[in-house]
Amino acid sequence: MTHPEFKLAPELKRDCIELADWPLCKVLLLNDSLYPWFVLVPRQANLKEIIDLSEGDQIVYLKESAKLSKLLMDVFKPDKLNIAALGNMVPQLHIHHIARFTNDAAWPAPIWGKHPAVPYTDLQITELKKALQF
Repeated sequence: MTHPEFKLAPELKRDCIELADWPLCKVLLLNDSLYPWFVLVPRQANLKEIIDLSEGDQIVYLKESAKLSKLLMDVFKPDKLNIAALGNMVPQLHIHHIARFTNDAAWPAPIWGKHPAVPYTDLQITELKKALQF
C-alpha cells in the first residue's frame, strides 16, 4: 500500500517508466534499452536504507526483489544478474536489478555513464510488459 506522503524521487520519475505497483514496491524500468534494467522502490515516505523499513516490510522487499530477479532470469536469461542498492545520487531507497550479458554494450564494466541511454520505443515497452506479465 502506498504511504500518503510517498513521492517518487524526481530522478527516478525522469529516468524510468512505471510498470507496476506490487504490495510494497513500485516496479520501474530504466528508460535505456541497452540493458534490461529495473528498479524496485518501496512506496513509503522518507526511506534511505533497507533498515529504515520495518522488519516485516524488509521481508516483503526481499520477496519482491526475489520475484523480480526470477522474472528477469526466466525472461532474459542473462549471464549475470546484478542487484544493488546504491543511493549516492538518488538517496530514496531503491534497488537496481540489471540483467547483464557478456556481449552487452558495457560488459564487463559497470553500466553507469558508460554509454548514452537509448530510450525504449512504445512497442518495446508493450512487449516487455507482456513478457514480464505486468
